[in-house]
Amino acid sequence: MIRARVKRRRALPPGGPGATLRRMQSPASQPRLAPYASDPARSHGRLIGEPPSASRTAFQRDRDRIVHARAFRRLQYKTQVFVYHEGDYFRTRLTHSLEVAQIARSISRYLGLNEDLAEAVALAHDLGHTPFGHAGEDALNEVLADAGGFDHNEQTFRIVTELEHRYPTFDGLNLTWETLEGIVKHNGPVASPPATIARFCERFDLALDTQPGPEAQVAALADDIAYNNHDIDDGLRAGLFTIADLRELPLVGPVFAAVQAEFPAADASRRIHEAVRRLIDEMVGDALGETTARLDRLAPGSVEAVRRAEAPVVAFSDGMRQNDRALKDFLFERMYRHYKVNRMTAKVRRVVTQLFAAYLERPACMPPEWRQQAEGLHEGGRKRVVADYIAGMTDRYALQDYRKLFDIDEPA
Repeated sequence: MIRARVKRRRALPPGGPGATLRRMQSPASQPRLAPYASDPARSHGRLIGEPPSASRTAFQRDRDRIVHARAFRRLQYKTQVFVYHEGDYFRTRLTHSLEVAQIARSISRYLGLNEDLAEAVALAHDLGHTPFGHAGEDALNEVLADAGGFDHNEQTFRIVTELEHRYPTFDGLNLTWETLEGIVKHNGPVASPPATIARFCERFDLALDTQPGPEAQVAALADDIAYNNHDIDDGLRAGLFTIADLRELPLVGPVFAAVQAEFPAADASRRIHEAVRRLIDEMVGDALGETTARLDRLAPGSVEAVRRAEAPVVAFSDGMRQNDRALKDFLFERMYRHYKVNRMTAKVRRVVTQLFAAYLERPACMPPEWRQQAEGLHEGGRKRVVADYIAGMTDRYALQDYRKLFDIDEPA
């Protein structure tokens, strides 16, 4: 006779599972926040009210909504400098966003800030980028010159407030005030907001004239750290410049020299990785030191005191800012304006421009949901719909669409 084995279940504490989850999310169970951090329990809320979650804070829900958004998944095949088919080891917008989020969480943890909010802003900051990086954005901005232009930051905001269609009771993601503020203002106060943001702020004022919250400031600096250092990595691996070319750069040159002296027998790939790792560590360490000093001087007792400050509290020291500027100038000349990159830029600008012209002339060539949006609109409105459609494309999809429209032998 076989006896069924019954696994004993551990008794739940009084109050049932709901009470257990509430205790998990109680203030006492959360990581200790600095007085100037953004507290999800004191959030300014959402434009459209929703009941709170029993298992997640408001900022955790924001992060999860961003990760599950279609626009976030598309970042996997949107590139920054290279086109997706040029090599599977180059950064995409998705890998870049994950790297920014990791740096932002580390900095936030050290400073006692809300890691979930910093992560949400970091993960969302590139959602509005077009296919083919800045080349695609420049092309759309040019064709929309008489219809408000195109800016990837505004497009990110359009995505999270209008263009994502996942929920039955609202368009967009209905993110909290703090996450929306961070997305709009992560680079600082916004003096002249684009039309989409200005209209939204008439309903839900994001205080555009103040400094962003500290978590958004962290996300912006983490973006800078990740972008520059990983472009060094990608540029070296693509052969656009060499380690020898970096020797005269402040900070970068000495770090690469130190790695070479310490590991002369290591292969180039390992030395590049070690140098980039050290550069990120140097920049993060400098940011923590400078930010701590600024916080000590300001002594903010609340997150609102950070917003009212005359300058950001999260920043590099003067010396590191000079190092960062030198690196940016080098990358601009030796990478972003390299003749091979320029050749590809010319090609992909033509792809985006011709796609736009074709769909504007014949909206019926777009999928039904986009065609329906464009029908009956004046030219400016129709241009914006076509731009939204193209901006949401991945590199791969844009190239496929281009072939389907212009190559007679390609199936439609």
